[in-house]
Amino acid sequence: MFSHSSIGIDLGTANIVVYNELRGIMFNEPAVVVLDAKTNEVYTVGTEAKQMYGKTPTTLTAIKPLKDGVIADFDNTVRLLESILNYVTKITNVPIRKTAASVNVPAGATIVERNIIRDAILATGIKIVTIVEAPVAAAIGAGLPINEPVSNMIVNIGAGATEISIVSYRGVLANMSVRSAGNSLDAEIIQYLRESHNLLIGNLTAEKIKIQLGFAPVPHVLKNMEVRGRSLLTGLPEIIEISSIEIQPLFTEFLAKIVKTIHAMVEQSPAELSGDIMDQGIILTGGGSLLNGFKEWLTNQVDFPVIMDPNPFESIAIGTGKIHLYSQRAISGDLELTTPRLNLPFFS
Repeated sequence: MFSHSSIGIDLGTANIVVYNELRGIMFNEPAVVVLDAKTNEVYTVGTEAKQMYGKTPTTLTAIKPLKDGVIADFDNTVRLLESILNYVTKITNVPIRKTAASVNVPAGATIVERNIIRDAILATGIKIVTIVEAPVAAAIGAGLPINEPVSNMIVNIGAGATEISIVSYRGVLANMSVRSAGNSLDAEIIQYLRESHNLLIGNLTAEKIKIQLGFAPVPHVLKNMEVRGRSLLTGLPEIIEISSIEIQPLFTEFLAKIVKTIHAMVEQSPAELSGDIMDQGIILTGGGSLLNGFKEWLTNQVDFPVIMDPNPFESIAIGTGKIHLYSQRAISGDLELTTPRLNLPFFS
């Protein structure tokens, strides 16, 4: 019965993913909502809404209500979730009021941010909400043995933030957020083209460049891409060609922050945890972890195994939806599954 009426929600900055144990991934689309500018009623959400972002007429407004893994616009987050959950519950054939939801939060989220996320889910009509820390959900989704006395390091590179965490016994022992992620890299690309080519591009174009031409600092076969934008000199449309080698340096500083944080966490952890991490390796998850050459580059930087999550875009939603398998308390709802942090100087 629980599987029929429970869902896991990955409330990501870029995408919202909804998982049900019986039906699998039920929704995985951009966290964008388009509203009627006069009535504030939802016009569309998800993929169609993202395609309209930056192109809507004056009668419509496209909004991204989530930022850095937390809610930046409460009312429009609720509108977005209501549309998604109405779609999902039609498939499960269970009314919203009888649906239990688990939702993940960044491990570094404040109490206020966690309560806002909980309140947004409750505002849709759902009565039972379980808050799950994202690294724990990622570990479950990746199939790691979180009920065993073994520590694992999770590197989750999302759109809004990068979280590096040590997970054991169903909880987060240590966590550090790097306030750079996929969206930050998009902004770097936009700024670079503006300064170096006098070309103005939008977020969607920057994202395409990142996916097609983005590489970690590794040798690779040169790739080129035509980029369309508006010339800042003439104000007219312009097409230029850029290469993967040209933009590769834009990723170096961001990746260096991740490596520095990993090294600090390993060095300052108790010997037992460090030994586990060196044996078990690092698990990469989140869309940003798919940056070309990143896994190979990181392996060379840390000198222990680096493992790519088989479902980097969906593992957090899957783990969030399966949390009740790891804690009987979860099915009572309205609780948080957390573990006290280690007292590491790096995190003080």
